[in-house]
Amino acid sequence: MTTESALRVLLGGALIGLAAAIALIAHGRIAGISGTLGRALDGDDDDGRPVRLAFLVGLVATGVIGAQLVPGAFGANVAGIAQLAIAGLLVGVGTTLGNGCTSGHGVCGISRGSRRSFVAVAVFMATAMVTATIRGAL
Repeated sequence: MTTESALRVLLGGALIGLAAAIALIAHGRIAGISGTLGRALDGDDDDGRPVRLAFLVGLVATGVIGAQLVPGAFGANVAGIAQLAIAGLLVGVGTTLGNGCTSGHGVCGISRGSRRSFVAVAVFMATAMVTATIRGAL
């Protein structure tokens, strides 16, 4: 890893931490993406829906803009659309079963010292390693 790439990783991590802190301080909620998406689509809390939708649109827009500004930053996508759809479905099922995702448990939960989040992150990291190993062997 070069010094430049290490600085980019450090800056990216700091920005993620800052965004999580702002969400907690400004809104009193952790920045869990799966929960934000679920509540945005649920419709029970119409007052918070515009903020949640803006947050989600911002996440997608930032990725699109970043890909345009730094084309090689995201790597090549070698998966087909069917494979991506299946992966998305499995991630959705996993976040439902785990009651959260990597942003909620990994970024916000661990930083708050949540035991449940430590367990959740250990489970989905182990699952990711097994999946990558199996997929690499196929």
